[in-house]
Amino acid sequence: MRFAIFASGNGSNFESIVEHVKNQLISGELVCLFTDQESAYVIERAKKHYIPYYVFPKTKELSKAEYEAHILNFLKAEEIELIILAGYMRIIGSTLLKAYPNRILNLHPSLLPNFPGKQGIYDAFHSEVMETGITIHLVDNGIDTGPIIFQKSLERNEEETLEELEKRIHSLEYMYYPKIIADFIRENEK
Repeated sequence: MRFAIFASGNGSNFESIVEHVKNQLISGELVCLFTDQESAYVIERAKKHYIPYYVFPKTKELSKAEYEAHILNFLKAEEIELIILAGYMRIIGSTLLKAYPNRILNLHPSLLPNFPGKQGIYDAFHSEVMETGITIHLVDNGIDTGPIIFQKSLERNEEETLEELEKRIHSLEYMYYPKIIADFIRENEK
């Protein structure tokens, strides 16, 4: 299964997935990276691994549908069958959702439905909950509301800092996201 990774920032999950592909732990073919940020560090990671990448920032002149239509054109040209979101900070709209029904995976750094949105770790840290974790889910038209595929929890330590919690959450992400991607591809191959 040919897949693309969408990312907007540092790209540490991108790198983890790349390593799993290179070690043949993910059977799919990682075709390219897409980013909406010209200065995203994930571009450097893609260059390091010789992975083609596309950069296309959203401008005010383009509507969401027009923006996604442009993305869809290059996805079709690359024959992409699956989209993996790894720190992609845009809400996926109807154009991509219709083209990829049940074929867009997202990793979220909280136990959904708790703490959806872009600051899940921060929100969990500043709450009263003593358990948080990660959620891997299919993307639908809501914000982190799609069908859950996998969750892994961790107990919070009352003395830990936000940075320490972030590190523990990221460790779970690196451990489980590639495995769930591999399972999803294996179960959905043509």
